[in-house]
Amino acid sequence: MELRVFVNVAGSFPKARRFPAKAVLSVVHILAIAVTASRTGVKNKCTAEKAYRCSECLILGPECGWCFQKGFSDESLHKRCDLITNLIQKGCDPDYIESFEVKKIVEEEKNLQLTPGKVTLQLRPGGETSLIVDVRQLKNYPLDLYHLVDTSASMVTNLERLHSMGYSVSQKMAKYSSDFKFGFGSFVDKPVSPFINIHPDKLINPCSVYETSCHPAHGFLHVLSLTNNITEFRDAVEKQTISGNEDTPEGGLDALLQVAVCESQIGWRKEAKRLLLLITDQLSHLALDSRLGGIVMPNDGNCHLKDNMYTHSTVMEHPSLGLLVDKLLENSIHVIFAIQGSSINWYKDLLPLMPGAVAWQLNSELSNLSELVAGAYQALLSEVELQVDNHINGVYVRIAAICPDGSTNPGQNKCRNVKANETVSFNVTIGVTECYEGDKSIILKPVGYNETTIISLSSTCACQCKGPKAHVAGRCFNKEVDLDCRLCQCEDSVTNSTCRTLSKEQCLIEGCQQCKDQPVCSNRGICNCGNCLCYQTKLGRVYGKYCELDDFSCPYHQGQLCAGNGECKGGECQCYSGWQGESCNCSSSLMSCRTGQGQICSGRGTCVCGSCQCTESRASGPLCEVCPTCENSCENSWKCVQCHILNYWTVYPANCSTLCSQMVVVDHVSESEEEISQYCVFQANDKWLYKFKMVATNTEKDLLYILKSSEYYSRHKILATFLVFSAGTVITGLIIVMVFRQIMMHWNTNKPTHPGNNCKISAPQKVMVNVKEGNANATRAGKVKAVTVLHP
Repeated sequence: MELRVFVNVAGSFPKARRFPAKAVLSVVHILAIAVTASRTGVKNKCTAEKAYRCSECLILGPECGWCFQKGFSDESLHKRCDLITNLIQKGCDPDYIESFEVKKIVEEEKNLQLTPGKVTLQLRPGGETSLIVDVRQLKNYPLDLYHLVDTSASMVTNLERLHSMGYSVSQKMAKYSSDFKFGFGSFVDKPVSPFINIHPDKLINPCSVYETSCHPAHGFLHVLSLTNNITEFRDAVEKQTISGNEDTPEGGLDALLQVAVCESQIGWRKEAKRLLLLITDQLSHLALDSRLGGIVMPNDGNCHLKDNMYTHSTVMEHPSLGLLVDKLLENSIHVIFAIQGSSINWYKDLLPLMPGAVAWQLNSELSNLSELVAGAYQALLSEVELQVDNHINGVYVRIAAICPDGSTNPGQNKCRNVKANETVSFNVTIGVTECYEGDKSIILKPVGYNETTIISLSSTCACQCKGPKAHVAGRCFNKEVDLDCRLCQCEDSVTNSTCRTLSKEQCLIEGCQQCKDQPVCSNRGICNCGNCLCYQTKLGRVYGKYCELDDFSCPYHQGQLCAGNGECKGGECQCYSGWQGESCNCSSSLMSCRTGQGQICSGRGTCVCGSCQCTESRASGPLCEVCPTCENSCENSWKCVQCHILNYWTVYPANCSTLCSQMVVVDHVSESEEEISQYCVFQANDKWLYKFKMVATNTEKDLLYILKSSEYYSRHKILATFLVFSAGTVITGLIIVMVFRQIMMHWNTNKPTHPGNNCKISAPQKVMVNVKEGNANATRAGKVKAVTVLHP
């Protein structure tokens, strides 16, 4: 039997007329919300946002209402949105108030552990509602237990003991369920290099080096489907032989996924609790590990069993942990990791990421296997957790658990230490933040349970604005131009000569258009019977007959309206003093463009926005100061001196005053050390020298101080001056040479003489002297040496 309960949490006033008994409750509920909001002293968010459409108004909150009564506050469109109590006080008929509405239909289904089974909700954006979901633990519940065993060589002793443990496990679990089934499967690793030895002999018998027979390596082999015959289970385990691989990690998670998704082959029962017992002594490979063997195709999460053998072990990668968890939750499977050795810590690190999983230490003799399975089963049942199976954009779900002891856990979706036949309640809050088309389904599912609560959700976004049948329909202003212009009088509001030839609707629309090809009310207002009602935004004011003017559409500079140096008036920036430009971002000061002599851009450019723009194509630099082939500043200013004094531009006399600096004639011009002036001397074609000085001002033009009297300049004068200077230089040099010579002669005359200097030296004479050698041998030889002596 199916029970349907209809709950109208809050309804619009028009529908209240159809159901008078429920209308009172709806009105009271809405007014209670509105009165509470008005008394709290909190800022009225219904008017703070200034909504201009019914749909915009209702999204602000359940206490907001939209008055669609004709003629209500037409001068300010946003005043139609307010607290419901305020609208009534302003004179809006309650029959013409569109308000927040929530519909909730609860359908009871024959679930044993989870209620309700199905709920239908209708919400507006910005609204939310709550419901209670109950989860009850049953004491004697059907139980399926599948053994997934590592049959690599390191597990040889465990495999021999496992067949005798099946009976003790079944006896232990009989205390918790009278309907208990066993299943069995084995795994090793992916049969590709480098995970196994690919030598031909090793492929057939991985244990040939030990002179024993082994089963070839395999990713997953399903041996026995779930059965309650303990003898079949014992025989299946006894027939298993070990296998071998090369690396330490095994393919346990890859096989785990196949056991979870191959529901029909394994024999999982829909009504039973599903336990998957994984027994190993090593770690497991994770996603991307299989790329070492050249396997790059991601795991698709589907069942690939053929003749009870996993056929895609050499084709697809190991599953990612996220994919594995999704498939375990989808198929309501609890995982028990029974681990030998130190690898238990690796599996415990996985538990925070795997809801409904536990990891227990298995001793070397497997003697604690039955206690391990029973203890893990109790631990899994004692924790009840409710999860959202799917998430929808624009919809939020909050779950708060209410545990059997009465404690509440805000923000927590689970309770621990739950006993059999106890009920855990969950307060589920569902809200909608945006509009969407069609119905959406939210699935709530307790972890490890095969029952779900399905919530069918639809969003109501369009306002109806339909009053009672005895009244005229009102306006929602849901579009730029409503289609009910026929309610207005064209003759009273529009004086267009072509009004009579147009329909009333078109005639009134033209009254809101600046030109025929322009949008209605410039797309910034609503046409209300030929008059534009302009929007008011947080940015500023929109005004004008056609809403064409505003105080915020001026140019921005660096994120500031009119660069913060002006005011926006009618879409144009009005700059403060000292600023210029379309967005008031240009300083009118010339100080940053002046050189050390006070010139603007070295006389070779103009100052724009505080920077020099060189008008001389040969010039460069920040102040246009770099120009090796350009005239200097004195040469540039000489043209203006000629303009003022010599009528240089006689053809265009007006250019002298507009293009040149202002002239000041003075009696005396001297060089100055001021940084803002420069002294110049220039020769005109008439051989006269002109002296002038340039003085910088606060404008781009300098002042020219020109000496009243000029000096005559002649080439003959220069030649005579040159000859005189040259002759003077030569004469001066000769005089210096003569003076120097006299000084040297006088010095030589006064130098003291030596007494021996007066002696005369006669010519040298040669005298031959024979010297007899004392040596007897020299005498006998008659040898005589001649010596020359010089006598004075």
